[in-house]
Amino acid sequence: MADLISPTSLSPSFLKPAVVNPLAGKAAAAGEPTPASEAFRAKAKDAAQKFESQFLSQMIGQMFEGIDTDGPFGGGFGEQMFRSMMTDAMAKKMTEAGGVGVSDVVQREILKMQGLT
Repeated sequence: MADLISPTSLSPSFLKPAVVNPLAGKAAAAGEPTPASEAFRAKAKDAAQKFESQFLSQMIGQMFEGIDTDGPFGGGFGEQMFRSMMTDAMAKKMTEAGGVGVSDVVQREILKMQGLT
């Protein structure tokens, strides 16, 4: 029983959570980007752009809510059915063209949360 570790015998610094960077290595310690961190940055950028695209799609969708689809040149039920696909496509093009700046902020926060500033 003497070789068991009790909580009272541990040092206070042992109980503190340590911040561990899974991408740490020689290159990370030197401040150079590692291939893993570059891959993560690319994934973070993609996720941020998808988030901004979805955000813009919701905004654009709200703009089309009050527009009627009937009339002599209206699309009727088909237009109403495919409108969400049109707003998604418009939002993707807006994001590719630079968007409104949401993806930059989201990407920065994702990287900050992972310790890759």
